[in-house]
Amino acid sequence: MPETIPHATLKAKQRALRVDFPETMGLRVHRSISWIGRAEQVGDDHDAAFLFLWIAFNAAYADEGSLQGIATGERGAFEGFFAKLVALDADQQIYNAIWKQFSGPIRNLMQNRYVFNPFWQFHNGVDGFDDWEERFNASARSFAQAVQSTDTTRVLSFVFDRLYILRNQLIHGGATWNSAVNRAQVGDSAAILGFLMPVFIDIMMDNPDEDWGQPFYPVVD
Repeated sequence: MPETIPHATLKAKQRALRVDFPETMGLRVHRSISWIGRAEQVGDDHDAAFLFLWIAFNAAYADEGSLQGIATGERGAFEGFFAKLVALDADQQIYNAIWKQFSGPIRNLMQNRYVFNPFWQFHNGVDGFDDWEERFNASARSFAQAVQSTDTTRVLSFVFDRLYILRNQLIHGGATWNSAVNRAQVGDSAAILGFLMPVFIDIMMDNPDEDWGQPFYPVVD
């Protein structure tokens, strides 16, 4: 897999620029970089890497409450954030990651029913999800349309829909650490997130005056 921006580079850039960062944006970046650095330390422990990187994503983007409020298949909450990043990505790092470096792992993730929420709703006996396969196929068609139109923002939103399901499985005890059952999706997901998160933070630091939102847990004396 390609190498992304290392933690040390992000941290050096943050120290050089942070005096000019708005307080709220600076706090988001500082927290996210700290978790990216922790993820670098876990070696081949893909479960740990994924969880640390998801915390980095949360620190950069949103609060836990807003993420939990995302309905099945609803990508609007993600899309605003991703659209801003893609528009500001002057070097097209996100574009190249999605369309060149990670096209295979992303397709594998999208074809994996084990990170598709309606699949689990059906198997947990929730009413109204007998048609999970039809929903899965419809999602695949929508994803294919996004790929065909080279819509990086929509593709990111589809990918993070799936990553969020994996996040739920791990956080809520729905998987065994280092299990052979889910190695493919955990390994691919950690690699995708491990590349994208430093790029997201780098773009944010290059554009500190954009509205990146209020951190949900500010520093309080």
